[in-house]
Amino acid sequence: MAAAEIMSLMKEAHPGFEPVIEGTSKKMLDTGDFDPRKHLNFKAPAKIHTMSALKLPEGTGVSPFAVSEPFPLFTEEAVQRMRAEIFSKDVWENCQYSSNLAQCQLRGFAAKYAPFVYDVWKNPEVLAIISKIAGVELVTEMDFEIAHINISVQSEKQKAEELEAFVDRNLTEADEGIAGCPWEDDKPIVDWHTDSYPFVCVTMLSDCTNMIGGETALRTGDGDVLKVRGPQMGCAVVLQGRYIEHQALRALGATERITMVTSFRPKCPTIKDDTVLTTVRPISDLSELYFQFSEYRLEILEERIRTQLRALRETVRSGRKMNTKALKAFLRDQESFLAHMNKEMIDDDQVTKGSIDNSHLLTDTGMNKRKREN
Repeated sequence: MAAAEIMSLMKEAHPGFEPVIEGTSKKMLDTGDFDPRKHLNFKAPAKIHTMSALKLPEGTGVSPFAVSEPFPLFTEEAVQRMRAEIFSKDVWENCQYSSNLAQCQLRGFAAKYAPFVYDVWKNPEVLAIISKIAGVELVTEMDFEIAHINISVQSEKQKAEELEAFVDRNLTEADEGIAGCPWEDDKPIVDWHTDSYPFVCVTMLSDCTNMIGGETALRTGDGDVLKVRGPQMGCAVVLQGRYIEHQALRALGATERITMVTSFRPKCPTIKDDTVLTTVRPISDLSELYFQFSEYRLEILEERIRTQLRALRETVRSGRKMNTKALKAFLRDQESFLAHMNKEMIDDDQVTKGSIDNSHLLTDTGMNKRKREN
């Protein structure tokens, strides 16, 4: 869907669309820096689902944590500020992408065009909140992945037609005593996938008051599907999405569903980094993506080597024998680390813009469904 079509639908859904939250003009918004005391509204999630509860194999992921229930994170003013930056002309003209997984996405804009959004996810208090929920200290994956935006919009007419179809189907199934697949599964906003990065925080930027559906569906280890209810505006969900197949289900009863997805990785350089670029290469500025991926991975390698060198020097200076086997094991690990980097950075001319293959999926169920749809 082209930017012009999206903007046209947004204006139809919200007369006077600038675009920011309906009824809020840019002149009413504060222009100060992000302030946790003013812009955070955090309340701990009511429930945390673990990897073992999802029946995933022991040792999957980098934390026992799997996914949180939705929790309040930002004030309405903070959401308004973020929307104002997201819908700026520069962002829409320079940072819009689409793929076979999702029709409309905004990526790689925060560092250049959205200072408030950028500062939100770099703030130590915000990082501490996400880290505590995830069970491991996290940092943002890289600047390009701060605040990836998924957008789904429709007109008031389309909204009414969908709601009517939903009601008709429910009445039919009730009359016939059947239970079909959930209606919103037919056309997910983002299809079955695993994330390229270890953790994500998904924040809702739309008013969900009258929404039906909009959950995140997770594939469990035994093939079942667990649904986590969708967050309300200003609320968020944290997910260890690199290791769990999931999809964003469509919501009814609203003209828009706009979510902000920020990716994270463990801060500690000795913790494994399973980052891949499978789902992001076709929807990225490859030069910027590859630079930032290489930069942080080489920084991890640099820190690992410095730590190993200090340990070697301390061993020799204390009169102990060097552990050759341990050193060779360390070197093999770093060889694998570098080989993985090289494998992920596919030559530019081999990347098809907007086309994401099935290699990121973990189960045959997800792959077969994608094949049928394609």
